[in-house]
Amino acid sequence: MTHAPIFNPVAAARSVVPFPRTGASAEPPGTPKPERKPPQAELLRVLGQNRFRYLRHNGAPYAVPHDGPPVAVPLRGTAHSGSGSLRQHLIRVSVIENNCTPSQSALADALAALDALAMSAPEAELPLRIAADPDDSEVTWLDLGRPDGESVRLAPDGWTLTLPDPETGPVWRRSKLVGRLPRPDRPAGGWQAGIEEFAALLPFTPQALPLAVGWLLAALRPDIPRPVAYLTGEQGTGKSTSGQMLAGIIEGPRAPLRQAPESPRDLGPTTAAGWVLALDNLSGMPGWLSDSLCRIVTGDAQVTRALYTDDDVNVLTYQRPVLLTGIDLGALRNDLAERMLPLELQPIPRSKRRTAGALWAAYEQAHPRILGALLDLAAAVWAELPRAAAELTERPRLADFAELLHALDRVAGWHSLDAFNRAQDTLNDAVLDGHLVASALRAWTASPTFPVDGWSGTMTDLHDLLGDRGGKFTKGWPQTPAILSARIRQVAPALRSRGIHVGRTSGSNKNGKLWAVTYTPAP
Repeated sequence: MTHAPIFNPVAAARSVVPFPRTGASAEPPGTPKPERKPPQAELLRVLGQNRFRYLRHNGAPYAVPHDGPPVAVPLRGTAHSGSGSLRQHLIRVSVIENNCTPSQSALADALAALDALAMSAPEAELPLRIAADPDDSEVTWLDLGRPDGESVRLAPDGWTLTLPDPETGPVWRRSKLVGRLPRPDRPAGGWQAGIEEFAALLPFTPQALPLAVGWLLAALRPDIPRPVAYLTGEQGTGKSTSGQMLAGIIEGPRAPLRQAPESPRDLGPTTAAGWVLALDNLSGMPGWLSDSLCRIVTGDAQVTRALYTDDDVNVLTYQRPVLLTGIDLGALRNDLAERMLPLELQPIPRSKRRTAGALWAAYEQAHPRILGALLDLAAAVWAELPRAAAELTERPRLADFAELLHALDRVAGWHSLDAFNRAQDTLNDAVLDGHLVASALRAWTASPTFPVDGWSGTMTDLHDLLGDRGGKFTKGWPQTPAILSARIRQVAPALRSRGIHVGRTSGSNKNGKLWAVTYTPAP
């Protein structure tokens, strides 16, 4: 019996003679194969490496174009209206130069590779709107928010429009809140003419106008504590519109005024994303917001858990000018009152009222000259700052701002520092009037029953004494001596400004440590 041969597919494949396709000739041996085109993701990666350098800000990676404006774009995220994202830049170049729309998977792979390469990028400060010069502490930069990156270099000898050096100058970071500013224009009549246009648009009282200008100058200086500007006035004085215009001088036309957030978690991101934090129509001041505003003007940081992680965090750092509008903020805490700058608006007569359209048209027309006048004045004030700092013998809590106002007075012939000190006195009275313990101490020290040489005793004795004078029948009165002591510490600086000193002495008795209360009437 014969068996059929076993089929061997390997041998069969080797014995098959290739048959050329119709219309094509067989390639002769040794013909080089055409070079395979690199994958699309690799082309995008090379494009990102060749056209951008990389920095890290607060741990997040940013790309800066080699041949372009000194504006950093974020690597992460799909869109970024302030400057565009790296994803958008890669798509744009691919479409314009290669006439090719990259696939989403290729973009994701390329961006993941660039993100990994950026891990070794140097950490750098990417300022938003205002920056100090890296080499000269007397020079300040202002980002105009223009696509070409043109900025203002402000120095004691004047200001110029220029591009920051891409290697040593500031590299800007932008967000949706960084609006475009007009190119500043020097007024024909000097900075005085520009300030007159500013005063004609915003109805500040004569006493508040120099303080408003001083607040704007402080907003042009990075990293100094500034007071919280508070626009106040009766109904119909245009507080919201004036707040928009005041912030818009350096934040962009029609700068948005925001509603007060509901929690500190919401306040941090909105504060860090813009330069001026402007909150509109406040009718009260919760304790957490008062504490947060104190930290924002002197420098704050918010640390939150990073999304989709258990052991990583996001860090936001900021120090911002703050602007508030409202009719009555209610009882202020002493620490916030010492940082407040009330700017009163005067009623607008019917004969001088304008429609919103006409008012904004006049503002936008005058904006370049107002900004140019402010920069002219700032250069002169910057030049006077060293002498003003040497001359000033007494400083309030915001010492940097006091020195700036003193320099402004030397340049303009105003009395803005005196006006600021008077405003602080008025706010101290408001704090004391709204504080139960402070009111009780003021009433007692001013009464004939207060000892001429002062009073001494324990905090329990003081708690009983003030309580017997009617305090214990008042809603919200401290229920224990420890709480009374804490309430006194809250308003101790305001009490001292009125000649009332409450402090612990070195003595004690069987009931505890002794405290002393003295009163020296102010001259």
